[in-house]
Amino acid sequence: MKKIEKIQLGQDGPSVSKLGLGCMRMSSIWGSPTPDEKESIATIQEALDSGINFLNTGDFYGAGHNEMLIGKAIKGRRDDAFISVKFGAIFHNGAWIGMDLRPMAIKNFVNYSLTRLGIESIDLYQPSRIDNSVPVEDIIGTIADLVKEGKVRHIGVSEITAVQLRQANAVHPISALEFGYSLADRQIEEDLLPAAKELGIAVVAFANTAEGLLSGDLKAPLGAKDYRMHFSRFRGENLVKNLEKVEVLKQLAADKGYTPTQLAIAWVKEQGEHIMPLVSMSRRSRLGENLAAMDIVFTAEEMKMLNTTFAKGAILGGTYLQR
Repeated sequence: MKKIEKIQLGQDGPSVSKLGLGCMRMSSIWGSPTPDEKESIATIQEALDSGINFLNTGDFYGAGHNEMLIGKAIKGRRDDAFISVKFGAIFHNGAWIGMDLRPMAIKNFVNYSLTRLGIESIDLYQPSRIDNSVPVEDIIGTIADLVKEGKVRHIGVSEITAVQLRQANAVHPISALEFGYSLADRQIEEDLLPAAKELGIAVVAFANTAEGLLSGDLKAPLGAKDYRMHFSRFRGENLVKNLEKVEVLKQLAADKGYTPTQLAIAWVKEQGEHIMPLVSMSRRSRLGENLAAMDIVFTAEEMKMLNTTFAKGAILGGTYLQR
């Protein structure tokens, strides 16, 4: 097996795998059933065996279930895993009801996460979003105190603005910025990506297939109960027009002998040495496919075609990423 590339988190941070494993879908999300736990644990362990050491979770994924699952998977091999935890989102009965970023809440959250994960220190700790309810300086300052206490090793941020990123980095060096990024969602290229690169901050890019839009498997219309119907890009003529763009990706994938999903992941990893595709999976059968995506190379002509077809604004309608 080819050795997976590494990416450095922050200017002086650790090196981790350039492909990250998103563990969210190993727990119940949006009311979905919980996947087979044994298979999820086996997927994490096989990912670690293959060199993927970056494991991404949130303390609110499955109301703590996700952290407990990871804790079981890494038991006895803590040093093999780099664990990234998001906090701050508050859910009730499966529905998001707001954020709690108060310093006292953060100090409470971290202890529960450490217990569920069964570890003494979280490798990367980050607010899942910053909503201006608490000053950035107070949020990052609180996590910095946790670094001094040894409960956290590195600080990350997620779904924030370029201004907030600079504010956070001024309080304590930020190692990683997590954000949705794909051929279909390129708004962060305007100011957030340049700011991260300037500051030497790694980018952890999730939603590489834009909630399945780029997978090549979607057909219009979606079912009325599909959670994506909440987002305008998946409704009516927007979806029809968007899927016409996806046909270009599907044809290129067929020509190169890969799947559209693999090409979508590969495009993200090609956007910079400091950018990590974060891929969600809950089955071992997906591991080989996602690892193979990291070896895909595009010609200049192919990259130009993709960037033209999926130029900023080409995909109609918004998602939760457009706020």
